[in-house]
Amino acid sequence: MTDKPLPRETPRSQPFWDAIRAHHIDIQQCDDCRRWVFFPRLHCPHCFSRRLTWKTVSGEGELLTYTLSRVPTLPEFADGVPQKLAVVQLDEGPHLNTTLVGLAEDEIEVGMRLRPVFDDIVPGETTLLRYTARR
Repeated sequence: MTDKPLPRETPRSQPFWDAIRAHHIDIQQCDDCRRWVFFPRLHCPHCFSRRLTWKTVSGEGELLTYTLSRVPTLPEFADGVPQKLAVVQLDEGPHLNTTLVGLAEDEIEVGMRLRPVFDDIVPGETTLLRYTARR
């Protein structure tokens, strides 16, 4: 169990969180314009189609930007400073907000290749998607 706040699933985001718990990444793709969509939505932000399908992706991508937060974003995160907060651009295009793990501060570089890490906070209940270097 954790004392940290955890994401709340919604009916719209449920397929994403179900996939993360199963240690793979599913995101939506528009059946009409074929563009990838993240965060989970009811319609495509590109062509406004409501025909979206959940598809499994590799989850690999590139570090678009990051920050080292030396002041915890919430008191519950004080044990993890500096927080390595990042935006990853998936190979399919969408951006994900995440936390970097398994990397020293001097190893982090914008543009570096990353792979997903599935962090089982509460096994079978809550898994978070983190990222680390692809080696």
